[in-house]
Amino acid sequence: MTMLYLYDDSVARGFEPFALTRPVSELRAGTEILRKRWERVSGRDAAGFASAAHLTDFDERGAPAAVTPDAVIPAGAILANSRCVVALDAVLADSEMAWRCGGQICAVRLATPLASSSLSDGSFDLASIAGDSAATLNGRWLGAVWDFIAQLSLQLADDIAALAPSITAVADPGAILGGHSVTVETGASIDPYVIFDASAGPILVRAGASVAAFTRLVGPCFIGADAVIVGDRIANCSIGEKSKIRGEISSSIVLGHSNKGHTGFVGHSYLGRWVNLGAGTTTSNLKNTYGSVHLWTRGGLVDTQQQFLGTVFGDHVKTGIGTMLNTGTVIGAAANIFGGALHPKHVPAFAWGDGDPYATYKLDKFLDVARRVMQRRGVTLAETTQRQLASAYARATKA
Repeated sequence: MTMLYLYDDSVARGFEPFALTRPVSELRAGTEILRKRWERVSGRDAAGFASAAHLTDFDERGAPAAVTPDAVIPAGAILANSRCVVALDAVLADSEMAWRCGGQICAVRLATPLASSSLSDGSFDLASIAGDSAATLNGRWLGAVWDFIAQLSLQLADDIAALAPSITAVADPGAILGGHSVTVETGASIDPYVIFDASAGPILVRAGASVAAFTRLVGPCFIGADAVIVGDRIANCSIGEKSKIRGEISSSIVLGHSNKGHTGFVGHSYLGRWVNLGAGTTTSNLKNTYGSVHLWTRGGLVDTQQQFLGTVFGDHVKTGIGTMLNTGTVIGAAANIFGGALHPKHVPAFAWGDGDPYATYKLDKFLDVARRVMQRRGVTLAETTQRQLASAYARATKA
């Protein structure tokens, strides 16, 4: 049987703050995790991912294991670039040996075995083994971490159009405004007095999700399985599974298992997994000058060419009540910040405190908190995950 592998190239490995704690293939674009998109179009589960060495012990429910440095990816396997957001209605035909998206090679079927060591630093170019012909796939490329947000509205509309026809939906979801589709999967719970505003785009609510009274869902919008929407206005968002969301949030992605359980505005932002925002946490997503937003990267500040951009929250980030965040802020994984003063535009991973200079979160204390947080969602902090987080800690805090 043909096997599927996901590959983080050197560009993907710069997608901070997420690159410290997860492969890019385990990030959500539109309605779906990137890996799941490739699994859907290829018709097979991923057998592994190739990314940076510090992610060797990455272990998350549903995700494949990292490819070991001495492994050989067999002939016939499909190797796909994680940065390609392949369309959910695409199909990888068994007769094809390579696929192109937006003029670039996005996946190849290996004609000969490939040593995984070739992929170790992310410089390997799939085009070098693609041959002379390639089939065309619809999709979009992620050139930078802010593209998840910049492309969100279009991606949600495309994804919902592809997913909705195959979903068993309730006949009468409730009060609907506008002419776009509203699909509430059987098994979702919708209280009275919920408004589905489909004036600007479609809405999809998956089974197990619950939406409380006096919530306004504004399309395009996706609510994932077992998510809990407690109230207020949720607009142009992708809310991942088992997340709890209250208060105004717009044009944002919540990867999953994260909480915004209180009031406070979050806009044009990305919340990684296991994030908890304290009451009143507020992001700025527009500069007073209305100019383009600059964002921190490992290579320095970059002009994103985006007028709207809020905060990128790494995995396991916690904010205290009243936390104020500037336009274009990056908060590193496992940072625990608090205090009412405006925080800097880059908060390092494992930072602790109310402002720069931050203390460093002690690893044992962080793991204790992570263990408790994950247990509340029925997830055990595995030994492999502890090793991976310890590796991330060592990488982030080294002198």
